[in-house]
Amino acid sequence: MDYLANHIQALVFCSPKPITADEIQDCLKEMFDADVPVDDIISGLEVVGEKFKADDFAMELVKSGGGYQFLTKPAYQASIGILLKQQSKKRLSNSALETLSIIAYKQPITKSEAEQIRGVSCDYSIQKLLEKELVEIKGKSEGVGRPLLYGTSQKFMDYFGINDLKELPTPKDFTTEENTIGEENE
Repeated sequence: MDYLANHIQALVFCSPKPITADEIQDCLKEMFDADVPVDDIISGLEVVGEKFKADDFAMELVKSGGGYQFLTKPAYQASIGILLKQQSKKRLSNSALETLSIIAYKQPITKSEAEQIRGVSCDYSIQKLLEKELVEIKGKSEGVGRPLLYGTSQKFMDYFGINDLKELPTPKDFTTEENTIGEENE
């Protein structure tokens, strides 16, 4: 099992995006010229996951974006924060984040529908989101002129560490109780 776990570890490490158990199975099938049961792959992933829970490692195996990937542990957040701060030129602007949020919650959505919600043009923001592969064209609307429909991509899921759009926070998670007097049980 350690031999199989080492191959699985290498595949997860080298994959540029979260790798699924089926993708691992396909690679191992070609490697060994034999079927490797998915249960053995899941067991191998568990072995790798347990191994990387040790304090000797700065990363851990995480299920994210529909597959598995290595992510750094929260204890190293400060040093990673410094790196990200230095690379902040590549960050999304507030307008791009607003547009991305609208697309994530309302998808599939046209550019004009997003602009109607934001109240301003979304041309530049959508272009940047397409370049960063966080959104993708999902098709064409049946409306007049058949405008393009936009939705989030797999890279969006991976970037935000979610497996399904149902994991997005609901709007009630963002509400703050303002202008309240006294305690709730009064």
